[in-house]
Amino acid sequence: MNAVPTLPIDVAVLDDDYDFLNYVEDFLKDESVYSVRTFAHPEDLFEACQKRSPDIVLLDIKMGEFRGDKVLEQLVGRWPKLCVIIVTGYPSLEDMRATFKLKVFDYLVKPFSLAQLRQTLKNAVEAYDLGRNDPDRLRQSLGHRVRLLRAERDWSLKDLADATRLSVSQISSIERGVHLPSMESLLAIARAFSLRPSQLLSDIDF
Repeated sequence: MNAVPTLPIDVAVLDDDYDFLNYVEDFLKDESVYSVRTFAHPEDLFEACQKRSPDIVLLDIKMGEFRGDKVLEQLVGRWPKLCVIIVTGYPSLEDMRATFKLKVFDYLVKPFSLAQLRQTLKNAVEAYDLGRNDPDRLRQSLGHRVRLLRAERDWSLKDLADATRLSVSQISSIERGVHLPSMESLLAIARAFSLRPSQLLSDIDF
């Protein structure tokens, strides 16, 4: 189960349609989990990204004098971990293929519903693990690691509880990312899997 974001998701929107910018800005603010910055000129977006990289960029691929594909190339070249979602009122298979080659996350065709936008953003948040601080990520990653190790041995929660002398509820809360184990519990879990604590933590990316 994916954790609810605990930090605001920073969304930047680049579009030459001011009505669309206002529409998306109002919607994102009402959603309460997003902070939003809107831009009508690519250079303003680049300058803002330089100061603080957003989590997600909604990028119009057709912007009159500005070529969205060139903007996209700069974005993914300078900020390769950025989640980019293309929005366009002029869809084409050629454009779609070109943007996906640059590893954009998704492609929304105007006019899209708020439900579509909400779901696309939710998918991006989950895929990129956005909106969580380091302790959140550590809890989730460590819990996932323990769950995988237990599955590899075909152990039940009770089997691991017996091997560690922890309670089933303690093991369950650790695996679900609800709690971080104490130092004593971490040592017990590592020993149960014949690992050093450093080995247990070394495979965790958070």
